[in-house]
Amino acid sequence: MSGWLLILALLVLGGVLSTLGDRLGSTVGKARLSLFNLRPKKTAVVITALTGSLISAISLGLMLLVSERLRMGLFELDQIQERLQNSRASLSRSQRELERSQSELSQAERGRSAALRSSREAVAARQTALRGRQRAIESQHKAESQLSMAQGRVSSLRRELEPLQSERRRLEKERARLSREVSGRDAEIRRTETELTRVRQRIAAGEKELKDLETNVIALRRGDVVIASGQPLASAKVKLEREGQAREVINALLQQSNLVAYQKLLPGLKPDQQILLVPRNDIERLEKLLGRSGTWVVSIRSAANVLRGEKRVLAFPDLRPNRRVVTQGDVLARTSLEAEEASPEEVRNRLNLLLAAAFAKVQRQGSLVDGLQFDVTRFNELGRALSERPDGLVANLEAVSMRNADTPDPIVVELRWVSTGKPGDQRRR
Repeated sequence: MSGWLLILALLVLGGVLSTLGDRLGSTVGKARLSLFNLRPKKTAVVITALTGSLISAISLGLMLLVSERLRMGLFELDQIQERLQNSRASLSRSQRELERSQSELSQAERGRSAALRSSREAVAARQTALRGRQRAIESQHKAESQLSMAQGRVSSLRRELEPLQSERRRLEKERARLSREVSGRDAEIRRTETELTRVRQRIAAGEKELKDLETNVIALRRGDVVIASGQPLASAKVKLEREGQAREVINALLQQSNLVAYQKLLPGLKPDQQILLVPRNDIERLEKLLGRSGTWVVSIRSAANVLRGEKRVLAFPDLRPNRRVVTQGDVLARTSLEAEEASPEEVRNRLNLLLAAAFAKVQRQGSLVDGLQFDVTRFNELGRALSERPDGLVANLEAVSMRNADTPDPIVVELRWVSTGKPGDQRRR
């Protein structure tokens, strides 16, 4: 009766823990909680796995606590089997000893008539053989008794383990069902997150466009803005090797900035006059700062928006120490192309978004470049391969730096298709 009570308790406990695990997994998935910096999906899977492990652990602990026979079966089965093997070996030795004793007894009886002169020795040998036979018979009976007890013990343990194994299989099926339900809910959460991300991106793009329109509304009413406020006209990496070189570097940079401004404001005209205006005290302060030791990055930036056709550009110098911005092999940005994003337009939008994220990162790290450099042919090939990928495939993309770059250096990147959404299907383009 105690076995039936144990099975009933296990069924009730398994049902309660399965329900708690299901609700806990659902709560974690809906709340998008995160443990140990894991994604919400991974956190829900970990919670479900822990719940299944807890069910197995509590079931096994309860069985071990209630059933002494089970404890003996789990922890002493090897010793019982070892004693059984020893008993069988002892029985075999006893049988061999019995056979040897019988053989000796037969030889003694056959040679009785021929050994009358040595009757005392023959009688003694016969008595010894008889005693050995008796000992062998006793040993055989003892071994047979031990073997019977061991076989009975093994049969009892097997009968006790059968309902426990059935319960274990049932709990494993229940855990698999819960895992499938959590996976379905996690897929729904992932679709919701994807849609939310798209909406946020649209909102961010609209806010940026609105801000740009508010900033340049006056200038747009007057004409085309060809030079924006804060836009660099020319940049150079400078490390002075002798005194007086600062003035030469500044003059060369001002001439280059004036030429760029001329080409933007008055295209087609010969740059025969100075349209770039930089305050003299800014030039003097820049010359003093360049006298310090180290490598510097000097930029000439526009102080305001300038329209096409104007003949004056107010500018100011910008000085900052040169430093390494990116290193070869750095991953600048990552994104995922969902399974439903398969049209060429959606793929190109996702690749452009990846490039924009990489450009934003290098700007945050101090780069002065106006854009990124990449292989257009490889870009188009990657877009074509992504749009032709099999249905239901999620592609993970990376933007990787191809070489080292300092503050004013161009940033060369490569877009890579590093893996797919199916486990074990890894590829790189």
